[in-house]
Amino acid sequence: MAKLKVDLHDIYNKGTQIDDALNDVIQEAIDKKIKLVEIIPGKGSGQLKKKVLRFLEQKHIKQHYHRIEKDSKNFGRLFVHFRF
Repeated sequence: MAKLKVDLHDIYNKGTQIDDALNDVIQEAIDKKIKLVEIIPGKGSGQLKKKVLRFLEQKHIKQHYHRIEKDSKNFGRLFVHFRF
């Protein structure tokens, strides 16, 4: 199964770049009908993960994906599942 991956480690403190990176990967998944996006906010304090989850909860984003899966083995990783 094809999947996209976005690692936010390098831009963890750059808010607009984080939103841009997330918008880009969601749009690419939609355009290419890729059913799984892996987002790596990293472990850290958990603030970046909260920001990612807030981003994904926005109504105009949420309408595009099916569900979010938190990786039970790796706190610093999220999966966004799409249905096409």
